[in-house]
Amino acid sequence: VQLQASGGGLVQAGGSLTPACAASGQSFSTFIMGWFRQSPGKEREFVAAISQSGASTYYADSVKGRFVISRDNAKNTVHLQMIRLKPEDTAIYYCGATQRAIRINTLYDYWGQGTQVTVSS
Repeated sequence: VQLQASGGGLVQAGGSLTPACAASGQSFSTFIMGWFRQSPGKEREFVAAISQSGASTYYADSVKGRFVISRDNAKNTVHLQMIRLKPEDTAIYYCGATQRAIRINTLYDYWGQGTQVTVSS
């Protein structure tokens, strides 16, 4: 499956953004979809994931209550709605697809190219 992330940008603290990930290729609905982020000098960290049907969602504690992940299997897309953004949310956000894990980035099989999110204070 090929993934294309978009929708990042520059926003002030307290603002919102909704990055999107579009998928093509193999059957999208068979994959768990996740969002990870990576800041300079830091490892890629788990942000959120959603099950194949969309019935289950998972979040890092740092974003719980502020971020919402959703998917549309008819359109092969995943969105990450982010509100009340903080400067520490600044990172490159990557979408990934896996059939093996939820929170472990090394078990994701496919990755998009990433989209930059910058939150100014």
